[in-house]
Amino acid sequence: MPVGDNPESVCCGFDGKLYVTVMNQPDVPGDGVIKVIDGDEIRVFATGLDEPKGIAFTGEYLIASDATRVWKIDASGKATVLAEAGAFPFPPLFLNDVALAEDKRSVYVSDTGDVPAMFTPEGGLWLIGSAEGAAIPLISRVFKITMEGAVSVAVDAGPELPNINGVATPEAGLLLVADFFTGDIFAFRDGKGTQLASGLRGADGIESDRAGRLYVSSWTQGKVWRLDADGTNAQIVVEGLQSAADFFLDEDAGVLVVPDMKAGTLTFAPL
Repeated sequence: MPVGDNPESVCCGFDGKLYVTVMNQPDVPGDGVIKVIDGDEIRVFATGLDEPKGIAFTGEYLIASDATRVWKIDASGKATVLAEAGAFPFPPLFLNDVALAEDKRSVYVSDTGDVPAMFTPEGGLWLIGSAEGAAIPLISRVFKITMEGAVSVAVDAGPELPNINGVATPEAGLLLVADFFTGDIFAFRDGKGTQLASGLRGADGIESDRAGRLYVSSWTQGKVWRLDADGTNAQIVVEGLQSAADFFLDEDAGVLVVPDMKAGTLTFAPL
């Protein structure tokens, strides 16, 4: 399904409809939008964003990350800033994925950090263990933001997670984190991280189904994997996309809704 230039993330929002962040042109300020899929119609729902990436739904607002700030969007499509760059305890550089927290009154937002430092001049990722990979600045974090705009650090910067992208909260007390550069998957409980899987490089979106199985997309590889709850037994469930971004797992409908950023489409893949 064509949805526009550079779609990045999709969630289920108001009235059970799908809402998609569409960045459009990265060098044009203010041309980013959120679109809604209403039956066979795709229309613009909210405007005035720069590069909207992650999106989540609280039940009252859509929350979308946008470069160095975070928006909340009401049911009429009115967007207001939830947290500007100055509200963060560390200056954000590349705010990315968004996940609703267990209290439903706050969200987790990843800051992927220095994204250009991950890539070779040809556009691939530097090798794990390379000098260039080791030189990536360790500034990537996960922030927690309340609906009042208070920002705190949920996962601090460190060498294990140089470029955090995907975040998910499948149950109370559990935060799943996917690192784009390493492709490593971590589970955090009470602030302590445990590595579940490794090597899923280009990891973008992450979700967990009711059985606890993990789904991870790769932006660089154009794939989505399904893994057992303990991170083992990775199996490809979607492949052949140009750039699989932050997907929506719809268990009731039995589909993954995957934005393909480079193709400008949404793919509806059966589970």
